[in-house]
Amino acid sequence: MNKLVYTQINPEKLILSKWTSVNPKHKEKHFIVTEVIRNEQEQIIACLLEAVINHNQYELDWRDLKDLSCWLPSWR
Repeated sequence: MNKLVYTQINPEKLILSKWTSVNPKHKEKHFIVTEVIRNEQEQIIACLLEAVINHNQYELDWRDLKDLSCWLPSWR
């Protein structure tokens, strides 16, 4: 049985938080949240992750960061 493990995240503290990709692609392993994206009701719906190695940016639903099989908090 495959059990999913999640971490708790405070969406208001996402900005400038650091993350490690569990399955790095193109040597992009370490990321920093550079921006949060809000809807019309000012709720956070996504974040902009920037790869430390090459500064590529990716938009990601902030809830995806809760999945420990994909993302680990801090740099490891």
